[in-house]
Amino acid sequence: MNVLMVVTSHDQLGDTGKKTGFWLEEFAAPYYALKDAGADVTVVSPLGGQPPLDPKSDEPDAQTDATRRFKSDAAAQAVLAKTGKLAEVKAADFDAVFYPGGHGPLWDLAEDKASIALIEAMAAAGKPVAAVCHAPGVLRHVKAADGGPLVKGKRVTGFTNTEEKAVGLTAVVPFLVEDMLKENGGQYSKGADWQSYVLTDGKLVTGQNPASSEEGAKALLKLLA
Repeated sequence: MNVLMVVTSHDQLGDTGKKTGFWLEEFAAPYYALKDAGADVTVVSPLGGQPPLDPKSDEPDAQTDATRRFKSDAAAQAVLAKTGKLAEVKAADFDAVFYPGGHGPLWDLAEDKASIALIEAMAAAGKPVAAVCHAPGVLRHVKAADGGPLVKGKRVTGFTNTEEKAVGLTAVVPFLVEDMLKENGGQYSKGADWQSYVLTDGKLVTGQNPASSEEGAKALLKLLA
């Protein structure tokens, strides 16, 4: 099975002067869950090359078994250092797509025409789409075959308003993931803040936060079994 992972190329946290990017755990845990299950994983980003890492996800208290494994895995680091360009891949070449979070996707992938077209093509072909934490934000402008929002009527989750408030970025992000999913007609629900919470509705998998990343990948693998 061929699985595409799409990571952000955006590294500016609004106008705060601080850096953002993808969240290391949300890349590493799904990457290994997929690889260990025998998947061929291709990693792309809007700009290609080395995607920016959210520096907060590299701090000691954010480390997990998966991030430690990644830091000692030269092959995985090489894959991430040379991501392909999102606009150059075709949905037809992959069985599923996984979007790791971090705040970066709210600025670039949520508005990226190639990303929107990719997800629409995957969904139209009945292929699984998964996104965790802030990455459900990439579904903001994605339409279903009937022209309505892809998430309309679907059970979905994503980074909560209370989690965003806890990290102090409610006024910095371009939109709140929870609010956007509700506004687009999603049947939004959530678990406790910072605890794993993953929903599967049809071929759409969404996870709430970094703790949901490995379970989100496992939910995706169930759809591919």
